[in-house]
Amino acid sequence: MEICIGPSTAMMVIAVLGALLCSVSVPGVSAQNPAADDGTKQQELSRVVCFGELIVDFVPLVGGLPVFEEPGFKAGAGGAPANVAVGICKLGIPAAFIGKVGDDEFGHALANVLKENGVETRGIRFDSHAHTGLAFISLRSDGERTFIFYRNPSADMLMVPEELDHDLITNAKIFHYGSISLIAEPCRSTHLEAIKIAKEAGVLLSYDPNLRIQLWPSPEEARKEIMSIWPEANIIKVSADEVRFLIATSSTASFASSDATDNNKKVFKVEYEEVELLTSSSDHDAKSWRPNLKLLLVTDGPHGCHYFTPRFKGTVATLKVPVVDTTGAGDAFVAGILTKLVQDISLLEDEKRLQEAVRFANACGAITVTRRGAIPALPDTETVLNSLREIAITD
Repeated sequence: MEICIGPSTAMMVIAVLGALLCSVSVPGVSAQNPAADDGTKQQELSRVVCFGELIVDFVPLVGGLPVFEEPGFKAGAGGAPANVAVGICKLGIPAAFIGKVGDDEFGHALANVLKENGVETRGIRFDSHAHTGLAFISLRSDGERTFIFYRNPSADMLMVPEELDHDLITNAKIFHYGSISLIAEPCRSTHLEAIKIAKEAGVLLSYDPNLRIQLWPSPEEARKEIMSIWPEANIIKVSADEVRFLIATSSTASFASSDATDNNKKVFKVEYEEVELLTSSSDHDAKSWRPNLKLLLVTDGPHGCHYFTPRFKGTVATLKVPVVDTTGAGDAFVAGILTKLVQDISLLEDEKRLQEAVRFANACGAITVTRRGAIPALPDTETVLNSLREIAITD
């Protein structure tokens, strides 16, 4: 979906959707109907199933300007779990998405984008009483971004447990999710039920909190809810900044999060000792390990990725690339690592092979920041392998 809109149109959209109030009905599709035809069966079982939000991202045509001053925006599919599902399919592994969108033009367009990219969409539900969520993105000159969200509530917040596709979840090898679906009911209960279904079926649980602090009632609530499901996960990916947010207390709030250097010596945003506060199963023993956690990954921008397992830990450098837009980089990384793990979970026991998998995931993220938008920038396997051969690793 590529729709360009000018600033006046953007402001009109903002005014109309500021409350996301009115119901929109598209004939022939109900809130209970999946995106795929009822009689359609998967050609191959989805090996990774992603749960969460699917929204419209409005990406600026220029960037480096305040949202109100942008000359126009291009609409595209967004939402971290949806991006991950597409990224996995682009890398050649069957994936599915479970979530809810509005029974409106945006919602159906988003479902079609996922379907066109190979994602199994029968887990998508359409709500005739709420609109599809929107996010306007503002890009800084360095490619970092800020978001303005429109959810009051949006359809993704209204999925109920009865709408979950149990077969999709229980037949998966990995069930992946974020934390945004924990913000409000009824989606919070649906999220927890989906985790329960996956865990009881022996499905590996993958968690990327993907912190969007402006969506939460308070930082304290965000920290509490994000950590509430932390102990269940087998694979967790967080950014260095998210680590510092999650471990922040009155005694740690002064931690810096800059890429400072001293005499050209690289300084990571996060130290290993800090990360151990998140891998520990005890407040009194930082060296103890959470029983369900098999792998914790901390992405650290140009410094690459730090990995932690019960047996080993280390850092893998990333590719040196020009940064255009960081939207979707973390999702591309997750897609890369899950693609490797779903093919061979035993690499968690072999540090050298794990490092190769992380290097592949780093390349997925690095390639994505060189283009605007999330889904259009997600790479295929050939592009990743060529980049690993041709592009220098960061010092």
